[in-house]
Amino acid sequence: MPSILTILGLIMYLRFGWVLGNLGLIKTVIVVLIASSITFITGLSASAIATNIKMGVGGEYFMISRSLGLEPGGAIGIPLYLCRTLSVTFYCYGLSEAILALWPITGVVLPSYTLQLITIGFIVIITVLSGKSAKLVLHSQIPIMIIVGVSILALMIGVLSKDLQSPIIEATYRTAPEGFWYVFAVFFPAVTGFTAGIGMSGDLKDPQKSIPKGTMGAVISGAVIYLIIPLLLAITGALTIEQMTDPEAGVTIWTRLAVFGPWIVYPAVWGAVLSSAFGSILGGPRILQALSMDGLVPKFLARLSRSGQPTIATWISGAIAVSAVFLGGLNTIAQYVSVLFLTLYVAVNISAAIEQLIKEPSYRPTINIPWYISILGAIAAMIVMWLINPFAFAFALGIELLIFIYLMSKKLEQQWGDASTGIWMHLGRYALLRLNAKKIHPRNWRPIIILFIRDLKEHIELVRFTEMLGQNSGLLTISKLITSENKDELPLRNEIAHEMQKDLALVGLQALTEVHVVTDLKYGMNQIAAGHGIAGIKTNTVVFGWSSTESGKIKELEIISELARSGKNILIVHIDKPFPKKIRKRIDIWWRGQENNGDLMVLLAYLIQLNNKWKKSTIRIFSVTHSEDEKQILENHIGLSIREARIDAKVIVILAQPKENALDILLAKSKYVDLVFLGLARETNQIEERVIFIDKILSKLNRAVLVQNNGMESETPIIFGPTTSKS
Repeated sequence: MPSILTILGLIMYLRFGWVLGNLGLIKTVIVVLIASSITFITGLSASAIATNIKMGVGGEYFMISRSLGLEPGGAIGIPLYLCRTLSVTFYCYGLSEAILALWPITGVVLPSYTLQLITIGFIVIITVLSGKSAKLVLHSQIPIMIIVGVSILALMIGVLSKDLQSPIIEATYRTAPEGFWYVFAVFFPAVTGFTAGIGMSGDLKDPQKSIPKGTMGAVISGAVIYLIIPLLLAITGALTIEQMTDPEAGVTIWTRLAVFGPWIVYPAVWGAVLSSAFGSILGGPRILQALSMDGLVPKFLARLSRSGQPTIATWISGAIAVSAVFLGGLNTIAQYVSVLFLTLYVAVNISAAIEQLIKEPSYRPTINIPWYISILGAIAAMIVMWLINPFAFAFALGIELLIFIYLMSKKLEQQWGDASTGIWMHLGRYALLRLNAKKIHPRNWRPIIILFIRDLKEHIELVRFTEMLGQNSGLLTISKLITSENKDELPLRNEIAHEMQKDLALVGLQALTEVHVVTDLKYGMNQIAAGHGIAGIKTNTVVFGWSSTESGKIKELEIISELARSGKNILIVHIDKPFPKKIRKRIDIWWRGQENNGDLMVLLAYLIQLNNKWKKSTIRIFSVTHSEDEKQILENHIGLSIREARIDAKVIVILAQPKENALDILLAKSKYVDLVFLGLARETNQIEERVIFIDKILSKLNRAVLVQNNGMESETPIIFGPTTSKS
């Protein structure tokens, strides 16, 4: 009922004669069919979405946000709320003007502010009624529905009881020289009221049943009535073309033709306008309530009265509507409101099309509509927006884009799955299948890292460093392992992974997070790291933080020895002090040349340089020898290799004295630099002695990374020439 009463509104009474007089019967029927087709398609799209989800409060906003996501929903919902609220002002203004037009007392001049006072009075009345009870408002629409129906019947009787003529077929464009599409743009708002009932979604007993029936019933009924009325106006001999096309004629066309003329038509016009105002004041606060429930506006706006009405949202909507009375120039604003309403139809159609295209298993509506039909409806709605007002079209898209960007920056958390997730899964599936069909060449190597961590907040500096290695090129997964001993955490593993994401967002980091349940930490790390990844995105690098306990360090080296067989690169990261804000930006690499760890260390240093904070850092490659001849060979060879690899680094080969300690040399050169890379030997014996040796080195450095290159030759990035790795 709210939908059909909003459709059968002012345009029907004020502009149908003008449309027919300018276009003729055939083109008027074409206008009605095109306009009704757009609303019919949008109604089908809305019905499809409504039958696929459990509808809540918020109507069209609820549909779009649950389909496209919270940010697109908010970008549409916030302007939609303002449009519905401003519509209350427009309708009450129209009602006040219609009543004052019949002011019967001649010689009595009303004050200039009378129109505003009457408008405010109507806004207050409908706000109070809707705030008290939605059922009361809907019941008050029943007599309005009857009056509107009687006025249409009176028109039919009046036309058929007067002289008839051959239908007006030819278009005259007498008072519409702009042409067909101009007349279409004037008429189109007549069919856009079908969403008024959808706005009541939270109050319906069975939305999945009521929304399709009510929406499609209103669209079809409106289309049928709008095809009958121009036929009646075209065959009447009681009016001339001049009278039809007079822009000032308005409702007088109906009063001249209908039986009992003004006594039926004027109350019907007032009722239709009042009903449209009721529809807006019911729908607007419920959108605001839904926005509040989703956290897009303050929470107190979602509070309900004892009767279940969003009272606070209703009072605020009424206050905004009253304030709009003093805006002036409402006719211009009305075009912008109409265009913003049309962006809603675009969003509804796109939502339904996307749901069909991504083929979510959960998308099982009882009303199915092909995706290309919904897309056609969206395109048609955008064309109409352009026809109504190109500037309003640009403004509407611009304001919604700004809201969308703002909401995206807020990093809002939503509690439901939406089509955007399905889109990314669809794209991800396609990319993985394509990637799996290709052989990964060394040129395409990038760090796919898994970092095992016990507590993310406690080791945030380790996470920050590891994320730098893959920034803009690689991929980092942070893995937390829990065992059967962690009884409190076992049932919360999904929530823990989600909390880890929130902790990362707070410090501006990006990584995948996962929680695994294992029977044994050592065995679990080996199994997960060895088989981690999918298709062409297989994990190639495993990162550990150097343990703080003796037993933990021993277990860590045991795990590394076993992981080395799976071909994974290993990094042990020691960060004794966080990276200072003003760093010297120096990276030192200590390369012994006994194993091929140097290749990977240089590449990792280069990846660190790609980060904005480290762009101006310098890389120094140190090597120690006891022979003057070997010193010259190493300098030339390493220098040539890094030039070929196009990496800027300074090569320093130190000629050590026979009794000089290598650790003393290292500390003398690199103790205070920002980051030190060291090779990690592949020895599997004497683990306790290795722990002591590693501790001795790391305890003297602020930040250091032990690197072990275990990648297969086909997967290892080529930094140096093959002879260097053997030297």
